[in-house]
Amino acid sequence: MRGVPDVSGDADPETGYDVRVDGTDTVIGGTSAVAPLWAALFARINASAGKSAGFVNPVLYPNAQACRDVTQGNNGDYAAQPGWDACTGLGSPNGNVLARLL
Repeated sequence: MRGVPDVSGDADPETGYDVRVDGTDTVIGGTSAVAPLWAALFARINASAGKSAGFVNPVLYPNAQACRDVTQGNNGDYAAQPGWDACTGLGSPNGNVLARLL
């Protein structure tokens, strides 16, 4: 079983991620911030394991503790709630737990 979105990260551009772009510090959120967050996490997991994690959905869904459940907030159409939801999926990554599972 699978839902969309599968996972999330801090997408709020006001509380997102501190970055430097062309020498200017700023805060970004949304897919442009969260996709690289997940990509970097998997790059580190792959490097540590010495192999590719591959398609992780079959591991993620039965092991929801690999994500921190997001229970507050909304994306304008859907609200976060306990468990999987259409706003935040399974939640944001718990990198240590995810690395152990993979």
